[in-house]
Amino acid sequence: MSDDTIGSSVRARLDYQPIHKRPRLRLPGDARVAVWTIVNVENWMPSGPMPRAVLPPPMGQPLLPDVPNWAWHEYGMRVGFWRFLETLSSRGLKATFAVNGTACSLYPEACAAARDAGWDFMGHGFVQRPMHKVEDQKAAIAETIAAIEAFTGAKPRGWESPGLTETDETLDLLAEAGIEYVADWVLDEQPVPLRTRSGPIVSVPYTVEINDVVMSAVQQQPSDEILRRGRDQFDRLYLDGAKAPRVMAISIHPYLTGVPHRIKYLEMLYDYILGHSGVVMWTGAEILDWYRAEMKANGTVS
Repeated sequence: MSDDTIGSSVRARLDYQPIHKRPRLRLPGDARVAVWTIVNVENWMPSGPMPRAVLPPPMGQPLLPDVPNWAWHEYGMRVGFWRFLETLSSRGLKATFAVNGTACSLYPEACAAARDAGWDFMGHGFVQRPMHKVEDQKAAIAETIAAIEAFTGAKPRGWESPGLTETDETLDLLAEAGIEYVADWVLDEQPVPLRTRSGPIVSVPYTVEINDVVMSAVQQQPSDEILRRGRDQFDRLYLDGAKAPRVMAISIHPYLTGVPHRIKYLEMLYDYILGHSGVVMWTGAEILDWYRAEMKANGTVS
């Protein structure tokens, strides 16, 4: 297969359009930045390799079950998640809840708390496994949607693939299943329409930069990195947002930022952002609805 063929379907999904050559978008009250928080809740299967590891295997030999690394994640659901709930609720904020379909039955108290807090549920795969390793993507997507609908009474409108992974067919299957927006395409600071074989789906700006998997698990930055990097990210988006509104994502996981030595820096980041006028704190679905309304007002349908 040639280099031109590999990834050709990816480039065919969207047009290249520089941010300064687009139809004008306006946030309510001429706000500059829309900020959304994504809380990721996942099912790590104890019988298989862990999606992430904090402790390397003894003598370099992987062992199953991987109790310490599974327990590292499980701590987040037992303790860390509840710190997130308090941090957000005490500030009147709602998150987008990226959840594995099976997590609704594994962690019913956490999912009920997110539902009751009015969070926007977003599909995050059936279990925490790359889409390339899912035997039947169509069935897994359907099962995830059904699990969320059974738990919340509504189908999820958004989707974030585990590890942001997609095959050439994933986007088409998501659109055909009724998903309206995705968070896998981390390529812009404004929503972008993506083509599928059943019509457009919207990419809502997500992040691999203000994301605690990257900062804490991959790059192993100091505990305050989410504050330092998040504040710098916001400052520039706020500056640029005077010309064209921007979207800022904050992606967090209970087992990472929910730990005692990191949670205060997330709280400080929210307080810093909330200290500015011209900011809207939204969910992914609210950003989608705003974008669609703006496109309709501009005579463009997305």
